[in-house]
Amino acid sequence: MRRDLLWIMAAATLMGACSSQQAMIEPPQSSKISQVKEDPEQTRKHSAEIWVQLGQHYLELGKYEIAKEDLLKALKFDPKSVDAHTVLATLYDRVGDRTSAEQHYREAAELSPTSGAVNNNYGLYLCKLGRFDQAQKRFDIAKNDGFYTARDVIYLNSGTCTLLGKGSVDAAEADFRRAVELNPDNAQALFQLATVLYQKNDYFKARAYVQRFDSLGQPSPDALLLARNIEVKLGNATAAQDYAQRLRKDFPDSTQTRSLDEHASTP
Repeated sequence: MRRDLLWIMAAATLMGACSSQQAMIEPPQSSKISQVKEDPEQTRKHSAEIWVQLGQHYLELGKYEIAKEDLLKALKFDPKSVDAHTVLATLYDRVGDRTSAEQHYREAAELSPTSGAVNNNYGLYLCKLGRFDQAQKRFDIAKNDGFYTARDVIYLNSGTCTLLGKGSVDAAEADFRRAVELNPDNAQALFQLATVLYQKNDYFKARAYVQRFDSLGQPSPDALLLARNIEVKLGNATAAQDYAQRLRKDFPDSTQTRSLDEHASTP
Protein backbone atom coordinates (compact mmCIF):
# COMPACT_ATOMS: atom_id res chain seq x y z
CA MET A 1 0.00 0.00 0.00
CA ARG A 2 1.54 3.30 -1.05
CA ARG A 3 1.91 6.18 1.39
CA ASP A 4 -0.51 8.32 -0.63
CA LEU A 5 -3.20 5.67 -0.26
CA LEU A 6 -2.52 5.50 3.47
CA TRP A 7 -2.98 9.27 3.62
CA ILE A 8 -6.33 9.04 1.83
CA MET A 9 -7.56 6.33 4.19
CA ALA A 10 -6.56 8.40 7.22
CA ALA A 11 -8.30 11.45 5.79
CA ALA A 12 -11.47 9.42 5.23
CA THR A 13 -11.45 8.36 8.85
CA LEU A 14 -10.96 11.88 10.09
CA MET A 15 -13.43 13.66 7.85
CA GLY A 16 -16.07 10.97 8.19
CA ALA A 17 -15.94 11.42 11.92
CA CYS A 18 -16.18 15.16 11.53
CA SER A 19 -19.41 14.93 9.61
CA SER A 20 -21.05 12.17 11.62
CA GLN A 21 -20.00 13.27 15.13
CA GLN A 22 -19.44 9.60 16.03
CA ALA A 23 -15.78 8.46 16.23
CA MET A 24 -14.23 11.92 16.38
CA ILE A 25 -16.63 14.62 17.69
CA GLU A 26 -18.02 14.01 21.14
CA PRO A 27 -21.37 15.66 21.92
CA PRO A 28 -21.36 17.91 24.98
CA GLN A 29 -22.21 16.14 28.20
CA SER A 30 -24.78 18.51 29.66
CA SER A 31 -25.96 18.05 33.20
CA LYS A 32 -29.22 16.23 33.66
CA ILE A 33 -32.15 18.61 33.91
CA SER A 34 -33.40 18.63 37.49
CA GLN A 35 -35.24 20.87 39.85
CA VAL A 36 -33.06 23.76 41.01
CA LYS A 37 -33.26 26.10 43.94
CA GLU A 38 -34.54 29.62 43.52
CA ASP A 39 -31.03 30.98 43.11
CA PRO A 40 -30.71 33.49 40.23
CA GLU A 41 -27.36 32.19 39.00
CA GLN A 42 -28.43 28.56 39.15
CA THR A 43 -31.69 29.43 37.44
CA ARG A 44 -29.80 31.08 34.57
CA LYS A 45 -27.51 28.07 34.20
CA HIS A 46 -30.48 25.74 34.30
CA SER A 47 -32.20 27.75 31.56
CA ALA A 48 -29.01 27.69 29.49
CA GLU A 49 -28.84 23.91 29.77
CA ILE A 50 -32.37 23.60 28.45
CA TRP A 51 -31.62 25.84 25.46
CA VAL A 52 -28.41 23.91 24.75
CA GLN A 53 -30.30 20.63 24.72
CA LEU A 54 -32.90 22.09 22.38
CA GLY A 55 -30.16 23.48 20.14
CA GLN A 56 -28.40 20.12 20.06
CA HIS A 57 -31.69 18.45 19.15
CA TYR A 58 -32.37 20.78 16.22
CA LEU A 59 -28.76 20.55 15.08
CA GLU A 60 -29.12 16.77 14.83
CA LEU A 61 -32.32 17.28 12.82
CA GLY A 62 -30.49 19.58 10.43
CA LYS A 63 -32.61 22.60 11.41
CA TYR A 64 -29.67 24.91 11.69
CA GLU A 65 -31.42 28.27 12.00
CA ILE A 66 -33.56 27.10 14.90
CA ALA A 67 -30.54 25.45 16.51
CA LYS A 68 -28.57 28.70 16.24
CA GLU A 69 -31.36 30.72 17.83
CA ASP A 70 -31.63 28.31 20.75
CA LEU A 71 -27.87 28.19 21.33
CA LEU A 72 -27.55 31.97 21.27
CA LYS A 73 -30.35 32.12 23.84
CA ALA A 74 -28.35 29.69 25.96
CA LEU A 75 -25.37 32.05 25.87
CA LYS A 76 -27.55 34.97 26.92
CA PHE A 77 -28.45 33.05 30.06
CA ASP A 78 -24.91 31.75 30.61
CA PRO A 79 -22.12 33.28 28.51
CA LYS A 80 -19.67 30.82 30.08
CA SER A 81 -21.56 27.70 29.00
CA VAL A 82 -18.93 25.37 27.56
CA ASP A 83 -21.64 23.18 26.06
CA ALA A 84 -23.28 26.10 24.27
CA HIS A 85 -19.97 27.22 22.76
CA THR A 86 -19.14 23.65 21.72
CA VAL A 87 -22.45 23.00 19.98
CA LEU A 88 -22.34 26.41 18.32
CA ALA A 89 -18.84 25.65 17.04
CA THR A 90 -20.11 22.37 15.58
CA LEU A 91 -23.05 24.18 14.00
CA TYR A 92 -20.88 26.85 12.39
CA ASP A 93 -18.52 24.14 11.15
CA ARG A 94 -21.44 22.36 9.53
CA VAL A 95 -22.52 25.47 7.63
CA GLY A 96 -18.98 26.40 6.61
CA ASP A 97 -18.47 29.46 8.83
CA ARG A 98 -14.88 28.72 9.85
CA THR A 99 -14.28 32.01 11.63
CA SER A 100 -17.25 31.61 13.96
CA ALA A 101 -16.57 27.90 14.45
CA GLU A 102 -13.01 28.51 15.60
CA GLN A 103 -14.10 31.39 17.81
CA HIS A 104 -16.47 29.16 19.76
CA TYR A 105 -14.07 26.19 19.89
CA ARG A 106 -11.45 28.55 21.29
CA GLU A 107 -13.84 30.07 23.83
CA ALA A 108 -14.87 26.61 25.01
CA ALA A 109 -11.19 25.70 25.45
CA GLU A 110 -10.49 28.90 27.36
CA LEU A 111 -13.40 28.21 29.70
CA SER A 112 -12.38 24.57 30.24
CA PRO A 113 -8.65 24.44 29.42
CA THR A 114 -7.94 20.89 30.66
CA SER A 115 -11.10 19.19 29.41
CA GLY A 116 -10.50 16.10 27.31
CA ALA A 117 -13.72 16.51 25.36
CA VAL A 118 -13.21 20.21 24.64
CA ASN A 119 -9.58 19.91 23.56
CA ASN A 120 -10.29 16.79 21.50
CA ASN A 121 -13.01 18.63 19.59
CA TYR A 122 -10.83 21.69 19.08
CA GLY A 123 -7.89 19.55 17.98
CA LEU A 124 -10.04 17.71 15.50
CA TYR A 125 -11.22 20.97 14.01
CA LEU A 126 -7.67 22.33 13.72
CA CYS A 127 -6.56 19.09 12.07
CA LYS A 128 -9.37 19.41 9.58
CA LEU A 129 -8.02 22.87 8.68
CA GLY A 130 -4.54 21.43 8.16
CA ARG A 131 -3.07 23.12 11.24
CA PHE A 132 -1.51 19.88 12.41
CA ASP A 133 0.97 21.13 15.02
CA GLN A 134 -1.69 23.18 16.78
CA ALA A 135 -4.03 20.21 16.63
CA GLN A 136 -1.50 17.91 18.28
CA LYS A 137 -1.06 20.35 21.15
CA ARG A 138 -4.78 20.11 21.80
CA PHE A 139 -4.74 16.32 21.59
CA ASP A 140 -1.81 16.21 24.03
CA ILE A 141 -3.81 18.26 26.53
CA ALA A 142 -6.84 16.03 26.01
CA LYS A 143 -4.78 12.88 26.63
CA ASN A 144 -3.93 14.14 30.12
CA ASP A 145 -7.57 14.29 31.21
CA GLY A 146 -7.78 11.01 33.08
CA PHE A 147 -11.45 11.57 33.91
CA TYR A 148 -12.53 11.67 30.26
CA THR A 149 -14.22 8.36 29.50
CA ALA A 150 -13.59 8.32 25.73
CA ARG A 151 -9.81 8.70 25.80
CA ASP A 152 -9.44 6.04 23.10
CA VAL A 153 -11.12 8.49 20.70
CA ILE A 154 -8.48 11.10 21.50
CA TYR A 155 -5.66 8.70 20.62
CA LEU A 156 -7.45 7.63 17.43
CA ASN A 157 -7.78 11.27 16.39
CA SER A 158 -4.20 12.04 17.32
CA GLY A 159 -2.85 9.13 15.29
CA THR A 160 -4.99 10.00 12.30
CA CYS A 161 -3.91 13.63 12.44
CA THR A 162 -0.28 12.54 12.70
CA LEU A 163 -0.64 10.56 9.46
CA LEU A 164 -2.29 13.49 7.72
CA GLY A 165 0.27 15.99 8.92
CA LYS A 166 3.74 14.54 9.33
CA GLY A 167 3.06 11.15 7.78
CA SER A 168 4.82 9.54 10.75
CA VAL A 169 3.77 5.90 10.70
CA ASP A 170 5.63 5.07 13.93
CA ALA A 171 4.02 7.89 15.93
CA ALA A 172 0.60 7.03 14.52
CA GLU A 173 1.10 3.37 15.40
CA ALA A 174 1.83 4.29 19.02
CA ASP A 175 -1.40 6.31 19.23
CA PHE A 176 -3.49 3.58 17.60
CA ARG A 177 -2.04 0.96 19.94
CA ARG A 178 -2.94 3.10 22.93
CA ALA A 179 -6.46 3.57 21.59
CA VAL A 180 -6.86 -0.21 21.29
CA GLU A 181 -5.49 -0.71 24.80
CA LEU A 182 -8.06 1.71 26.17
CA ASN A 183 -10.90 0.24 24.12
CA PRO A 184 -10.28 -3.15 22.47
CA ASP A 185 -13.53 -2.74 20.51
CA ASN A 186 -12.64 0.57 18.88
CA ALA A 187 -13.15 -0.56 15.29
CA GLN A 188 -11.47 2.41 13.62
CA ALA A 189 -8.40 2.11 15.85
CA LEU A 190 -8.10 -1.59 15.00
CA PHE A 191 -8.40 -0.86 11.29
CA GLN A 192 -5.92 2.02 11.37
CA LEU A 193 -3.43 -0.06 13.36
CA ALA A 194 -3.71 -2.89 10.85
CA THR A 195 -3.19 -0.36 8.06
CA VAL A 196 0.02 1.13 9.47
CA LEU A 197 1.42 -2.32 10.28
CA TYR A 198 0.75 -3.34 6.68
CA GLN A 199 2.56 -0.20 5.57
CA LYS A 200 5.53 -1.30 7.71
CA ASN A 201 5.46 -4.79 6.11
CA ASP A 202 4.53 -6.38 9.46
CA TYR A 203 1.94 -8.59 7.83
CA PHE A 204 1.34 -11.13 10.60
CA LYS A 205 0.52 -8.44 13.15
CA ALA A 206 -1.53 -6.56 10.57
CA ARG A 207 -3.54 -9.74 9.97
CA ALA A 208 -4.25 -10.10 13.71
CA TYR A 209 -5.69 -6.60 13.98
CA VAL A 210 -7.73 -6.72 10.81
CA GLN A 211 -9.19 -10.04 12.00
CA ARG A 212 -10.11 -8.40 15.30
CA PHE A 213 -11.78 -5.63 13.31
CA ASP A 214 -13.65 -8.21 11.27
CA SER A 215 -14.86 -10.00 14.40
CA LEU A 216 -16.74 -6.87 15.49
CA GLY A 217 -19.17 -7.40 12.62
CA GLN A 218 -18.66 -3.98 11.03
CA PRO A 219 -17.45 -4.90 7.53
CA SER A 220 -16.19 -2.17 5.25
CA PRO A 221 -14.74 -2.29 1.73
CA ASP A 222 -11.47 -0.76 2.96
CA ALA A 223 -11.04 -3.43 5.63
CA LEU A 224 -11.90 -6.32 3.30
CA LEU A 225 -9.46 -5.06 0.68
CA LEU A 226 -6.77 -4.63 3.33
CA ALA A 227 -7.40 -8.14 4.66
CA ARG A 228 -7.19 -9.54 1.13
CA ASN A 229 -3.92 -7.70 0.46
CA ILE A 230 -2.42 -8.95 3.73
CA GLU A 231 -3.19 -12.55 2.80
CA VAL A 232 -1.64 -12.01 -0.62
CA LYS A 233 1.56 -10.80 1.04
CA LEU A 234 1.51 -13.83 3.36
CA GLY A 235 1.05 -16.18 0.39
CA ASN A 236 -2.35 -17.43 1.54
CA ALA A 237 -4.22 -17.54 -1.76
CA THR A 238 -7.34 -19.22 -0.36
CA ALA A 239 -7.89 -16.63 2.36
CA ALA A 240 -7.15 -13.82 -0.09
CA GLN A 241 -9.76 -15.19 -2.48
CA ASP A 242 -12.32 -15.47 0.34
CA TYR A 243 -11.89 -11.82 1.28
CA ALA A 244 -12.09 -10.79 -2.39
CA GLN A 245 -15.34 -12.71 -2.78
CA ARG A 246 -16.79 -11.05 0.31
CA LEU A 247 -15.80 -7.67 -1.05
CA ARG A 248 -17.49 -8.31 -4.38
CA LYS A 249 -20.61 -9.72 -2.72
CA ASP A 250 -21.10 -7.15 0.05
CA PHE A 251 -19.83 -4.05 -1.76
CA PRO A 252 -20.23 -4.73 -5.49
CA ASP A 253 -20.30 -1.05 -6.49
CA SER A 254 -17.46 0.16 -4.28
CA THR A 255 -14.27 1.68 -5.64
CA GLN A 256 -12.38 -1.02 -3.75
CA THR A 257 -14.19 -3.74 -5.69
CA ARG A 258 -13.61 -1.95 -8.98
CA SER A 259 -9.92 -1.54 -8.23
CA LEU A 260 -9.68 -5.22 -7.36
CA ASP A 261 -11.39 -6.26 -10.59
CA GLU A 262 -9.32 -3.87 -12.68
CA HIS A 263 -6.16 -5.28 -11.18
CA ALA A 264 -7.34 -8.84 -11.87
CA SER A 265 -8.03 -7.99 -15.52
CA THR A 266 -4.64 -6.41 -16.05
CA PRO A 267 -2.47 -8.70 -18.22
